Amino acid sequence: MNRLVILDRDGVVNQDSDAYVKSLDEWHPIPGSIEAIARLTQAGFLVAVATNQSGIARGYFTEQTLHEMNNRMLDLVTAAGGRINAIAYCPHGPEDNCSCRKPAPGLIFQIEKMLDHKAQGAYFVGDSLRDLEAARDAGCHPVLVTSGKGQKTLAKLPETEFADIPVFADLAAFTEDLLRNS
Repeated sequence: MNRLVILDRDGVVNQDSDAYVKSLDEWHPIPGSIEAIARLTQAGFLVAVATNQSGIARGYFTEQTLHEMNNRMLDLVTAAGGRINAIAYCPHGPEDNCSCRKPAPGLIFQIEKMLDHKAQGAYFVGDSLRDLEAARDAGCHPVLVTSGKGQKTLAKLPETEFADIPVFADLAAFTEDLLRNS
């Protein structure tokens, strides 16, 4: 079993917003998510975050603000006894045609390089179809959580592509299941 778990950020670790999470004041962890990351770490998993952050390209916030939000996440995880081993983000907009914006798997490949660890066979937990597609294309096991935009994603999920995908209420429920069964 690959001991790497990759997480989308907005909607998996923290509350999401259709208006974008644009500031430290708007960044709020989903209940149980920080503790779930700590539990994964304590069970010997590497944890990484792969997140599209097109709000930077759109001018809604700066990379400095993104780093402040990510640092808050890192501090909370550390305080809970866990660790996030890598964070990869795409600052581009959808029209930029970059290789890192999900559904492209570029962020996953960046994480592989950062950690010197293959992602094939790792779990990738997300709340959007883009997350699931990136996971599949990088050889990861896609997992859908219905927190964030996951309920909407579940309602329009292409059954032929993702018929057997595991679905959980949130990161805490996924973590509980993974640790119970590993």
